[in-house]
Amino acid sequence: MPSSGNYQKELAKKQQRVESLLEGLVSSIEPIIGADDPYHYRNKVHAAVGVQKGRIIAGTYEPGTHRIIEGGGNELENESAAEVIRDIVSIANRYHMSVYNEKTGQGLLRRILVRTADGTGQMLVVLVLGDYMFPGKKNFVKTLIGKHPEITSIVLNINRRTDSMILGDKSETVYGPGFIVDTLLGKKFSISAESFYQVNRAQAQKLYSKAIEYASLSKSDLVLDAYCGTGTIGICMSDHCRSVTGVELNPKAVSDAGHNIRKNNATNVKVVKADATKYMNENAASGMFDVVVLDPPREGTTPEFIKACAKISPSRIVYVSCNPDTLARDLKLFAGEGYKAVKACPVDMFSGTEHVETVCLLSK
Repeated sequence: MPSSGNYQKELAKKQQRVESLLEGLVSSIEPIIGADDPYHYRNKVHAAVGVQKGRIIAGTYEPGTHRIIEGGGNELENESAAEVIRDIVSIANRYHMSVYNEKTGQGLLRRILVRTADGTGQMLVVLVLGDYMFPGKKNFVKTLIGKHPEITSIVLNINRRTDSMILGDKSETVYGPGFIVDTLLGKKFSISAESFYQVNRAQAQKLYSKAIEYASLSKSDLVLDAYCGTGTIGICMSDHCRSVTGVELNPKAVSDAGHNIRKNNATNVKVVKADATKYMNENAASGMFDVVVLDPPREGTTPEFIKACAKISPSRIVYVSCNPDTLARDLKLFAGEGYKAVKACPVDMFSGTEHVETVCLLSK
């Protein structure tokens, strides 16, 4: 396992990358927020399943291939989840379970997904199967629960697709409620097999705290949360402002956001299913938002979104970026619309990788 000294070098490299890309675009850049523990942070652990020398194995694919590296990625994965996957494979071998063959489309066990909730200790196990028929299902589940009573829910997901999609459209809950609940900055969030949720909860809390700090919210502020996903950032901000309007195009994410809003009794939060740029253009004349928060995908936002944002004319914009390259590009466009980047702070969400998140505050 890498030393703490190596982690400090990794943080320094990420800080340098952000500073280099944002040079001349941001007035000040704060020191990167590193992890207290840079290992075993991934609360979503996925393993492909295959057969090697007559024995069932599970692990990650070797890059660019479908050759499974048994137990690959363990340094970053939740240790309890990795242990559960190993024991599922052991039980599958004992039960002589068939394994899905990509070439023939035959066989049962395809993949294993385990999601853990660090705030509550709950655990969801998803067995991805290539067929509806699961001989010995009850005994399999009973054996797994007996070995791991910390598991709070087990779901069977049926995936008969021939593409690279991990999960299929049909699921059956065979133990527990079919989801787990985690806490983030004191708020509760339901996590199902398909839900988007930050894979590093500890660092997500630091990231969201920095976004809330930069937003400088008051009880009279109206917040627009663009690319809101399942509503995590907006719900975490909801206690600090008058209202939050989330905008999200993905219908499943909008549905999950609705559940999360109700679970937290966040009556001042609503999520609209719409394209963020179109929504902003339609509401630009009202000028009804004091703060705009955006958390776009790696490709960043669009020139159309930035122009629409300027039409709304918020006093503050908080940009949560997962790609400093596209952040630098977008900050230049925001500057052209009269918004200057006041300060930025890198956050190491994914230690052991090249990725770095950045929170940036812009003002008119």
